[in-house]
Amino acid sequence: MKLDSLGFRLLLAAGMVLAAFFALAAAILEEAFWDSAEQTMKEKLQIHIYSLLSAADLTPSGKLKMPQVLHEPRFATPGSGLYGFIFQADRRPVWRSASALGIDMVPPPFMTPGASVFLQDDTGRFVLYHDIIWEVERGRDREFVFAVTDDSRELILQVAAFRQALHRWLIAVTLLLMAVLFLVLRWGLQPLRNIVKDLTAIERGEKTKLEGRYPSELQGVAQTLNGLLASERAHLERYRNTLADLAHSLKTPLAILRGSLDKVQWDEEILQTCQAQLTRMNQIIEYQLQRAAAKGPKKLTGKADAVAVAGKIIASLRKVYADKALTIELDGEVACWVYCEEGDLYEIVGNLLDNACKWARSHIRVGLYQQTSNAAYRGRYRVLLQIEDDGPGIPEDQLADILQRGVRADQNTQGHGIGMAVVNELVYLLEGQLEGYRSERLHGMCWRVYLP
Repeated sequence: MKLDSLGFRLLLAAGMVLAAFFALAAAILEEAFWDSAEQTMKEKLQIHIYSLLSAADLTPSGKLKMPQVLHEPRFATPGSGLYGFIFQADRRPVWRSASALGIDMVPPPFMTPGASVFLQDDTGRFVLYHDIIWEVERGRDREFVFAVTDDSRELILQVAAFRQALHRWLIAVTLLLMAVLFLVLRWGLQPLRNIVKDLTAIERGEKTKLEGRYPSELQGVAQTLNGLLASERAHLERYRNTLADLAHSLKTPLAILRGSLDKVQWDEEILQTCQAQLTRMNQIIEYQLQRAAAKGPKKLTGKADAVAVAGKIIASLRKVYADKALTIELDGEVACWVYCEEGDLYEIVGNLLDNACKWARSHIRVGLYQQTSNAAYRGRYRVLLQIEDDGPGIPEDQLADILQRGVRADQNTQGHGIGMAVVNELVYLLEGQLEGYRSERLHGMCWRVYLP
């Protein structure tokens, strides 16, 4: 699952919610367990208080008397952790258990008779105080405070063990729920992956429409995409048919003109000029036939081999500019596939090469490279077309101007000034990038076209 995918975002959000929920649940359960343990400790100390009360006795003179042996053996064992004390009304101790040897007890707080106070002292021990009134004779009574304290180490160990077990179980449950959620998301998002898979097949020309079975929520999306694809193909087909009829209509007048030139005795220079212009007209018609179908990125209409297209254009331009004896070098791979209409490539490569042939003195170099590693040209671009010549080049302050329609670098050169504008428009429609600068190798103009 990719980090920027919708499934990862949902899984991360659910994981954060689960982590916050279980952290809050752990804190609440720990607090509840601690309160329950404290209540258990209080009840346990209350039982020891009642045990001391049952064993205590008063002499006729009102003096407290405790037996040597108590029911709880821990009261007789020094350092056992369970300690008993009895205080007079003025908070002076009158008795302590044998286990409390060397243990200092904090005097009890002032309480109303019959009240109890449960607290944890500075040493961490739990203490329960219980104030009683003991009637000696009619009209005479004595007030005592019974206190029992117990070491909290056992309670702390119990809470720690509970905390560890709770954390282990909560972590295990969280991981289990995350795994189940991952599987649920994989299953729930599978229709979206199916759409992406079908669209990829359409880009490669393996399918013409979305044919998978999708949930009701995605049926509308699939139908809309299929309608868009059908409309795109129908629109292109209408353009092709209309322009094919136009081309067919122009072939006859061009053939008549070419035949007329052969019958009339013209000056050799004029004849060559007219023939060159007729050839150029044929090329322009072919260019415009290809370009008319370009309405945007053509990832949905097929792919073309840029190396094969460049080879055909170079072969044609060598004949057109045979008088200049140009050296046109093609440096590329065996095949360089681009997802677009073949006509778009003919228009881009043809215009750039035609301009290079016009201005080059003797040498033109064409490079076609396809990036196959993880790193791509200029980020997301995968194909690089580079055309450079040894001509005079174009000043940097005019590079932006010649990409506009009707603007030429040299007004004395024949042309309408739309070739580079057409290239710029097509590269933009194909979601590519066009760059121009001085060639470091041939010292003329260098154009680079990056295509996705």
